[in-house]
Amino acid sequence: MSKTSGFIKEFREFAVKGNMIDLAVGVIIGGAFGKIIDSLVKDLFMPIISFVLGGEVDFSNQFIVLRSPEGYTGPQTLEALNEAGAVLLSWGSFLTVFINFVLLAFVVFLMVKMVNRMRNTLMAEEKVEEAEAPPAPTPEDIVLLREIRDSLKTRDSAQ
Repeated sequence: MSKTSGFIKEFREFAVKGNMIDLAVGVIIGGAFGKIIDSLVKDLFMPIISFVLGGEVDFSNQFIVLRSPEGYTGPQTLEALNEAGAVLLSWGSFLTVFINFVLLAFVVFLMVKMVNRMRNTLMAEEKVEEAEAPPAPTPEDIVLLREIRDSLKTRDSAQ
C-alpha cells in the first residue's frame, strides 16, 4: 500500500467520523445563529434603545476622530473619514459587536440550561423505571450451580 492511498484512507476515516459531522453541523448552525442575533440586536433592541434615549441612536456610526487628514474639508462621516485616511476610534461598532456577543452568550446559556434540565428530567425518569422494573431473573447456570451446592451440603451433613 502506497503512502498516498494510506493517507487517503486515513483522511476518509477522519472525515466520516461522527465528531467531524457534528462539528460541521455546529459550525453551520452557529453561522445562522449569529445572523439571528445580529438581527435581534439591529431590528429589535436598537430601536427600543433609540426610543428610550429619545432619538435616533445608531451606535455603528459613532466614532471619535483621533487625527484627521491635513486640509480635509469633506463630510464628517465614518465612511468618508476612513476613505480620506483619518485615524478613528470607532467605539460604536465595538459596542454593537459587544452587545451581539452578550446576547449570543445569554441565548446559548439559556439553551444549555434548557438542555440540561431536559437531560436531568430524562435521567430521573430512567431511574424511576429502573426502580420499578422487577429484578432480572437469575441465569440458569447460576441456578444449577446453587442446586449442586445445596445437594452437596445435604450429602455432607447426612454422612
